[in-house]
Parts: sequence; structure tokens; C-alpha cells
Amino acid sequence: MELPAPADLLPPLLGGVWVTVRLTVGGAALAAVAALAGGLGRVADNAAVRAAATAYVEVFRGTSALVQLFWFYFALPLLGVELGAMTAGILVLGLNTGSYGAEVVRGAIRAVPRGQYEAAAALSFSRRQTMWRVVLPQAALAMVPPLGNLLIELLKNTALVSMITLHDLTFRAQLLRSETLRTVEIFGLVLVLYFLLAQALALGTRGLERRLALGRDYGGLR
Repeated sequence: MELPAPADLLPPLLGGVWVTVRLTVGGAALAAVAALAGGLGRVADNAAVRAAATAYVEVFRGTSALVQLFWFYFALPLLGVELGAMTAGILVLGLNTGSYGAEVVRGAIRAVPRGQYEAAAALSFSRRQTMWRVVLPQAALAMVPPLGNLLIELLKNTALVSMITLHDLTFRAQLLRSETLRTVEIFGLVLVLYFLLAQALALGTRGLERRLALGRDYGGLR
């Protein structure tokens, strides 16, 4: 018995979903590290650290993610650095998203009231202790919504890796369309799959935000 139209198209696309998920998870992990390092670097006392963090943010935020992907995958091998498609995709997605996340981290840190720094100084906290024990726990709640939005943008940007022949969801859809010519059904399914993945990320972000807000309530910070 022949399967209904969407059902026979879904299995070939699910392999691409797995690649997209791997790119999203790997890119998100790198972006989290890059955003935190970049954000802290932007507010550091050391001028050299601030300059390095600013250079990273401005370069990756100010250039096209697609051009960055081509540079990592096609140009670096000419300079003797070979990267696999998955590695190049994760690096570009993570570093590009992290450059925007660094500004979110910086803004959230700057938004912590000055009195919190003064209270930490009165308790003889070092600058590092003040940042990790006082400032970042309070800034975390303000960071979550915009960082969640960036995470969804990262998911959608994974479609760019189809340009370096990585068999993600978009690439699988293009191959399937060329074989079957069922454009409406294929890209309709792709829209639904991306939407479901984005909703899963949004639900996770909202759950983390509620958890952090509850922690602040219990900690007497409100």
C-alpha cells in the first residue's frame, strides 16, 4: 500500500534533522563559552583583554556568516588548516552566535546595580569573587531571554551548512526535491520540522528562565 504523501517523504528528512540537531548542540555549546568569555572580556580591567574581546565581537558580528563558513571550509585549507564540514559548521555557528551573545552578557553585567558591587566590596570580595558570586548570578536571569532568541537563530542558521555539502535538513530537502519534484510537500515538512525544533528550544529557555526567577525569589534578591 502506498504511503500518504507526507509520510513517504519524512524518513529521508529525519537523517537531516539529526545533523541539524548536532550542529545546533555543538554550536550552542561553543557559543555559550564564546559569549561568556567575550562578555567578560568586554568589561575587563585589562586593556589588552578588552581589545581582544572587542576585535572578536566586531569581526564575527560585522561579517556575513556565510562568508565566514566559506572562509573556514574553503580558504583555511589553502593556508594549511584542514577542517571537516561538521567542524567548520560548528565553529562558524558557535563563534558567530557567541559574538552577539557577548554583547548580551556585557549588557546584563552592566545592568546589575552599582550597590551590589559596593556591598561585595564591603564584604572584602575580590573582583573575581564579586563577578562570579554576586554579579553573574543576578545578570543570568536578564541574559536568558535574548540568549534563547540567539539559540533559535543559531538553529535556523544551520541551513547555511548546506552550502558546504553537509547533509543537514535543508540539504536533504533539496536533494529530495530534485528527485521527486514534490516541492510543496517537502518544504512544507521542512517548515514544520524547523518549527518543532525551535519550539523545543523556546520551551527549554522558558523553563530555565522560570527556574532562575524562582531561585531569585528564594534567595531574597527581589
